[in-house]
Amino acid sequence: MPGAGAAPGSGTPGAASSLPPEALEIASGYAFPGAALDLGALLWDGRCLPDAQIRIPLGMLNRHGLVAGATGTGKTKTLQLIAEQLSAQGVPVFLADVKGDVSGISAPGEENDKVRTRAAEVRQEWTPAGHPCEFYALGGMGHGIPVRATVTSFGPVLLSKVLRLNQTQEQSLGLIFHYADQKGLELVDLKDLRAVVTFLTSDEGKSELKGIGGLSTATAGVILRSLTAFEAQGMSPFFGEPEFDTNELLTVAADGRGTVSVLELPAVQDKPQLFSTFLMWLLADLFHDLPEVGDLDKPKLVFFFDEAHLLFSDASRAFLEAITQTVRLIRSKGVGIFFVTQTPKDVPGDVLAQLGNRVQHALRAFTPDDQKALKATVKTFPDSPYDLEEVLTALGTGEAVVTVLSEKGAPTPVAATRLRAPQSRMGPVDPAVLDRAVEQSPLHARYALAVDRESAYEKLRAAEAGSSAQTAKPVEPADTAREAGAKPAKGAGGGRDRKAEEEPSVVQQVVGSGVFRSLARSLGTQIGREITRSVFGTARRRR
Repeated sequence: MPGAGAAPGSGTPGAASSLPPEALEIASGYAFPGAALDLGALLWDGRCLPDAQIRIPLGMLNRHGLVAGATGTGKTKTLQLIAEQLSAQGVPVFLADVKGDVSGISAPGEENDKVRTRAAEVRQEWTPAGHPCEFYALGGMGHGIPVRATVTSFGPVLLSKVLRLNQTQEQSLGLIFHYADQKGLELVDLKDLRAVVTFLTSDEGKSELKGIGGLSTATAGVILRSLTAFEAQGMSPFFGEPEFDTNELLTVAADGRGTVSVLELPAVQDKPQLFSTFLMWLLADLFHDLPEVGDLDKPKLVFFFDEAHLLFSDASRAFLEAITQTVRLIRSKGVGIFFVTQTPKDVPGDVLAQLGNRVQHALRAFTPDDQKALKATVKTFPDSPYDLEEVLTALGTGEAVVTVLSEKGAPTPVAATRLRAPQSRMGPVDPAVLDRAVEQSPLHARYALAVDRESAYEKLRAAEAGSSAQTAKPVEPADTAREAGAKPAKGAGGGRDRKAEEEPSVVQQVVGSGVFRSLARSLGTQIGREITRSVFGTARRRR
């Protein structure tokens, strides 16, 4: 069978009708009448055929996708190519920039011999162009507007993932969240959650712990130790307020181009569980807020999930089921998700089945494991006239095997493709330029400064301090009389009612004396009497 990518494109292509019959059949599968993104030109029998253009229908981007390939094969440039075309079509884009080299999408590219050669090969009218961008950083670690989430909003399922809890501990953490909801204990940051768990494992809180079905002291202790270790690793800045409003990701610039939201992640590369789970929180939060819209002419947002294998590693069954359900359902809300990883086997089968658009860069086959992964990847593609095992190991940088969904929702023929060159800068912008863009953003004033309002930690500390003060205070007869509803006893031997002598517990003081009366007031706020939680356990917020 013919290979592809083994030789550079050369020669002058003829008209589409003069294409080889097999190539003509493949090309006809990509001749969409509606709006589409241009990926590149067909590779067939070692030649690049620019008359056979490979494209993705714009309306099918909400059917999700996979960009895969070995390190150095051009996955990041493919993301950039797709993202800048989406922006030009008025579609907002979210990019997770793990390596720190996607910020260049905000600046025009620089023409050089490589760009000119590639543009000529694929018949691309290349002009330099930058795109409107907002730059974010998790917890403000790195260049970008801080992105934070409250512990309440993050929820027990996602938090269990970053704390590396097992399924039993995950369920127990859910009970702790339920308890905090019931008692009006707002879990804003990690110290709030630690304060609640510490109280439940204390002598005073053990009676409360017994009232939470299925939660043992030992399990609560494990959660507390995991949480303390998590804080010690410097994770506190990621949780707190002001919480990031994910609707910011849906903005369109004044000129009609979609805003590209770049989440800078190099500063947290050593915290892969955290950033991958935080990205899932962004999706879950969007899922809460967006209405059902069905299939649109173009998506509301396309979300690129880089280093996707980190999301799925060591994940509980409940977590994987939640991801699968989110991916399946968010399509009808106009959001497309592209997972970016090295091989399709990094993505669970149930999730992979939801990914209708595929861009597979080269794979290496140096070891038996590589050979096995290659064969598994080939099996995930529709039948084609290519020898895909040969093609996938022969593709050059910036080449890929493509199959997408047509406008009718049917898979297109498999097409080896020489991809176009991005028109924006293929590399990071200068850090000083990046910082200036962040400071000039209207979002900077909204999110830059962290706020620490009264929440669970402060309420429990206040209750504890009140308890200590009451214990130390001398008891005056008049005070005793007022509490007991009786006249003061005469003389030094006057006593109090026995109930007045009994010191109320911390919880009795807090709930009974009004420290937690915010529970009733919070019915119309973020917390409410009890938070309605999503499939991920994340809280529905009122905007």
